[in-house]
Amino acid sequence: MIKKNSRNTARKKKHIRIRKKLFGVSDRLRACIFRSNNNIYIQLVNDEEGKVITGFSTLSKEFLGLSKDLKSKKERAKAFGKFVGAKVKEKNVSQIVFDRAGYKFHGKIKAVADGMREEGIKF
Repeated sequence: MIKKNSRNTARKKKHIRIRKKLFGVSDRLRACIFRSNNNIYIQLVNDEEGKVITGFSTLSKEFLGLSKDLKSKKERAKAFGKFVGAKVKEKNVSQIVFDRAGYKFHGKIKAVADGMREEGIKF
């Protein structure tokens, strides 16, 4: 479960607390985000069926071609949000539940959310 002296202990506790309130259904999938120091990962989850519909990463070849000229991590995060928003729209999903996974809603996490909103995804 959660280690006592783990570096991410507080974040994991927050994530558990947040997940009690969030639930993704077929009309409104849950977009669960994970960020490392260099990369961001998003999975679209249908909690009714217990299935991951699709996943996206800043390491994907499609996104790497788009983000070569971006310098800051925030700019890359916003571009990644737009990329994910476009891909989600292709799957005929217009609304999601944004699961921030215990991270504060600022910086790269907020930039991803803003990029998705710019593509027309509603939270």
